[in-house]
Amino acid sequence: MRMRLVHIAALLALVAVTAYGPATARLAGAVETAPSLSSIGPLAFAPDGTLYAADPQAATIFALDLGAQAGAAAGTANVAGLDQKLAAMLGTAAGDIQITDLAVHPKTHNSFVSVMRGQGAAAKPALFRVDGAGKIDLVAQESLKSTSVTLPNPPASAGGRNNRSQSITKLAYSNGRVWVAGLSNEEFASKLWSVAYPFAKADTGTSVEIYHGNHQQLETRSPVYAFIPYTINSQPYIIGAYLCTPLVKFPVSSLTPGQKFRGTTIAELGAGNRPIDMILYQKNGKEFLLMSNTSRGVMKIPTADFGSAAAITSPVTSETAGVPYEKIASMAGIQQLDRLDDSHSIVIASASGGVNLTAVDLP
Repeated sequence: MRMRLVHIAALLALVAVTAYGPATARLAGAVETAPSLSSIGPLAFAPDGTLYAADPQAATIFALDLGAQAGAAAGTANVAGLDQKLAAMLGTAAGDIQITDLAVHPKTHNSFVSVMRGQGAAAKPALFRVDGAGKIDLVAQESLKSTSVTLPNPPASAGGRNNRSQSITKLAYSNGRVWVAGLSNEEFASKLWSVAYPFAKADTGTSVEIYHGNHQQLETRSPVYAFIPYTINSQPYIIGAYLCTPLVKFPVSSLTPGQKFRGTTIAELGAGNRPIDMILYQKNGKEFLLMSNTSRGVMKIPTADFGSAAAITSPVTSETAGVPYEKIASMAGIQQLDRLDDSHSIVIASASGGVNLTAVDLP
């Protein structure tokens, strides 16, 4: 049944692929060069197919023109033992790779998977594409054209919570800008950046503070781990989630570079947990946010009350509070999540002896 659903997604994407052709829009702005990533983490696509890839070790974002490597066979087919197959293509064992993100091309509906091979300073980045026939290709980065922008004041490269791996924790594209969450080396370390594309120079970003009801304190040094650009009452917002797991809204109009701003906490979704990914979708005339987590499963959160939800400004002694959610028990062991089409998500989920790439009905 799931394979049939994936094939349906492939057929739905076929017309778009045919009209789109193999190449993405050419990059604009700085001189185009092959990307020189020292690491690869969060990924995000623009509607035109430009892929934004974070290099946390260099605190740099690359805009990649995938060209013909955007994909051919439309859609994404299920792949069992994905980690083993990726590792084999890199000449190593599954235990020696880390899958860092998953993103679906907006036109080919192929899935792109970022991977780090090895450990520590010796680890190397790789990018793979999975198409509608289930074919896995290693993206030839040396054949790509790219531009890049580096964030200022990155955290130290080792030691403590403020390490370089959290210089960029998540990316999203919206209305000509790349939104970036991560940490800086400043006293108010948690940051949100809005970087115009084509890239020029990144500003110092906005230092963001939250009240964490479960922790019963203000926090400035924990990064946003998952977020989405969102519109409330015709105004742009960022909806973000943190460790242990407050859900917070930030009006874009208040995110001023070089300044500090306290977001509005609208939910406490449980301790001992880190959010991984968020996607938006509609079902039966209602809108939902679907959020995957490290230890609290997948949460289906209605968005209708995001604008009117009361701010959490005092200690929360219960496990959860604020905007309600439903736990999706059928989606277990999710390590990466993205939206495949209007009816399906695509997930990387743990399975016996490894991880699988699978299309799943949106709940």
